[in-house]
Amino acid sequence: MAKKQQQGRTMSEKAADTRRRVRRRLTVRGVLSALIVATLIRSAFMQRFENVFVCVLALILFTVPMLLEKQLAIDIPPVMEGIIYCFIYAAEILGEINSFYTIIPGWDTMLHTINGFLFAAVGFALVDLFNRSKRFTFELSPLFLAIVAFCFSMTIGVLWEFFEFGMDQMLGTDMQKDFVVQQVNSVLLNPDGLNIVEHETIDSLFVNGQDWMEFPGGYIDIGLIDTMKDLQVNFIGAVAFSIIGFFYVKRQGKGKFAAALIPVVRSPDAAEKNAPRGEQTGRVLRPTGQNDNKGDHDP
Repeated sequence: MAKKQQQGRTMSEKAADTRRRVRRRLTVRGVLSALIVATLIRSAFMQRFENVFVCVLALILFTVPMLLEKQLAIDIPPVMEGIIYCFIYAAEILGEINSFYTIIPGWDTMLHTINGFLFAAVGFALVDLFNRSKRFTFELSPLFLAIVAFCFSMTIGVLWEFFEFGMDQMLGTDMQKDFVVQQVNSVLLNPDGLNIVEHETIDSLFVNGQDWMEFPGGYIDIGLIDTMKDLQVNFIGAVAFSIIGFFYVKRQGKGKFAAALIPVVRSPDAAEKNAPRGEQTGRVLRPTGQNDNKGDHDP
């Protein structure tokens, strides 16, 4: 009887904790969603339909964490989910619509650094879940997990730059922000056609009769510097979380900071319900290295 009462209290505590977590998520998501809807209505009245599209895109992105939780039977930690919502709002609404990318120096750099960090966490979590699943017959070391998470984050960063380039080329946007350069270094300037770099300082530049040295102050590089800078800070964010993830797995799931960012399986029933037929595992997936014994792994 005492054991049943203890189990009942434990289940009640878990249910209460779940309700608190859900309320926190709904609060963050609800407040930001309301702000996006308000921005959407304002943009529609102003006939800024490109901003309406951005608002709709942001609302769609807000549904991604919920869909992932449902399809993968995982629980995204509230901290991670809150960061994702704030990141989407900061990038799409504040950055694109409110022009924070141009008004606030370093806004783009900050977001791309966070992007590299977050996607390394996502890549780490996905591979780690695969690594702990009976549906796979391989075991990945903590170092290999960290390398894969890093590569996943960098791949997402490169694909995003492809997307920005495609939007600029096809729709005439300026997602790859331009930088002003005042010196050109190129072998094309070599008068003999040799593969020797010539350095030419730009002292005067007129375009359509306008003096570009007066404004904007030089030649516009059409996004190359922005792209490389974005990939560099994405690299920094990816390396940072890959190191954190490596020690998280190495220490068998210990570490509050990493645990606040890495999704976990909700319950054995949820995992079994979402697994393909004939592949139900009926167990809770835990961080690599926390299995009780070698018998838990597939041969």
